[in-house]
Amino acid sequence: MDNPACATISCSMKTESDILIVGGGLNGPVLALAAAHVGLDVTIVDAMVPDTQRAPDFDGRAYALSLTSVRMLRRLGVWDDVADDAQPMLDIKVTDGRAGEGASPWMMHFDHAEIEEGPMGWLVQDRHLRPALLGALDRDGITHVTGRTVVSQQIEQAGVSVALDDGTTCSARVLVGCDGRSSGTARRAGIGRTGWDYDQRALVCAVEHDLPHNGIAHQFFMPGGPLAILPLTGNRSSIVWSEKASRATAAMELDDDAFLDVLRPAFGSFLGDIRLAGQRFTYPLGLTLAHSLIAPRIALVGDAAHGIHPIAGQGLNAGLRDVAALAHVLQDARQRGQDIGSPTTLDAYQQWRRFDTVKLALATDAFNRLFSNDNALLRGVRDLGMGIVNAVPGLRRGFIREAAGLNGALPRLMR
Repeated sequence: MDNPACATISCSMKTESDILIVGGGLNGPVLALAAAHVGLDVTIVDAMVPDTQRAPDFDGRAYALSLTSVRMLRRLGVWDDVADDAQPMLDIKVTDGRAGEGASPWMMHFDHAEIEEGPMGWLVQDRHLRPALLGALDRDGITHVTGRTVVSQQIEQAGVSVALDDGTTCSARVLVGCDGRSSGTARRAGIGRTGWDYDQRALVCAVEHDLPHNGIAHQFFMPGGPLAILPLTGNRSSIVWSEKASRATAAMELDDDAFLDVLRPAFGSFLGDIRLAGQRFTYPLGLTLAHSLIAPRIALVGDAAHGIHPIAGQGLNAGLRDVAALAHVLQDARQRGQDIGSPTTLDAYQQWRRFDTVKLALATDAFNRLFSNDNALLRGVRDLGMGIVNAVPGLRRGFIREAAGLNGALPRLMR
C-alpha cells in the first residue's frame, strides 16, 4: 500500500485494503474518493490505462449530473475542477410528436425556479470530468492499479482476495463491482441477471447551433424512441437519440452531412441550423437488473447492479446514488466498530438501494414502451397525461425534485 509504484501500475506485491473496487469508469473512481473520504483504505483496479490529461478537443461525450450528484462531487473536492466548464440545466421541456411534423401542443415544462435548491442539474463533458476524477485519486493517495484485469476472486473468513492477470493478489474486507453490465465481479459471485433488449440503439453526439439554448433541456418522444437535446456550454447541445436498431445502424453508417440530414427533421429548427461537434457514438439499449446487489463480502454499484434506458438521463445518477449510499453504510459500520464487510452492513446497502433502482428501471421501461410507438390511442393517453402533470403544480414539482435527485432518503454525501 505504501509503494508509490502502486498508484498507477500493477504491483508485484500483495496489496491489502479496506475496500477493493473493480472498474475504472466513472462510478469506480467516485466510490474510491467517497470511501477515502470516510476514512477507508482503498484500492481500485482499472482494466484501462487512463489518460489523466484533458483532451484538447471536444469529442461529443457529456453527462447529465443531478443536483445531488453535484453536491457529492463538491464534497469530494472534484466539482471545482469542472464547474467552469459545466452548463446548468434550468428547464426541461417534454413533448411528443413525429419527426418533421413538429411537437404536440401537449407538453410538460419543468422550471428549476419552482424549487428552492437551484438548477436541477448540470451537463459536464467527459473530457473534463474523467481527468478531474483521476487527478483526485492521486491527490487522495488512493492505490490505482491500471491496465490489469481480475481473473479470479475468493471469499475468505475475514475478507476477499482477487488475482490479477499479472499474478498480483489484492485483498480487502469488501470487494465492489463497478465493472458494468457484463460485470465479472457479479458473474464470479454467482449473481444472475434479468433483462431484455429494446431493439433500439442510442445515437450519441453533440451539435453546434446558431441560437442560444438558454439552459433548456428538451425530451422529444417519437415513434422510434426519444430524442434528448441537452444544453452544453456555448451554443452547443448533447444529443442522445434512441431509435430502432436497424435505423440507428443505418444512420451511423452515413457520412456526417447525410447524418445531419437525418437528424434535422427530428431536431427541428428552434435553435437554427445545426452542425456536428465532435464524434458520433452508438450503443445498444436494454434493461438489465442483477438478482442481488450483494453477495458475501461483495457489493455491486452502477451498471453492474442495474442498467436502464437513458430515457430520463438517470443512469449515471443512479450509480452515483449507489456510491453515496454504500459509503454511508460503510462509514456507519466503521464508526460502530463493526466489520464493514459483514452481512449486516452489506444488507443495509441493499435494503437502501434495491427498491429505488428497481422502481427506476421499471419506470424507464414503462415510459419507453408507452412513448416509443405510433399508436393513436396511446398517443392520446400520454398527451393527456402530460397536460395534466403540467397543469398541476404539485405533480410538476414532484417531477422536478425527482430530476434533481432530491426525493427519498439522501445519503450524507448528497445532502
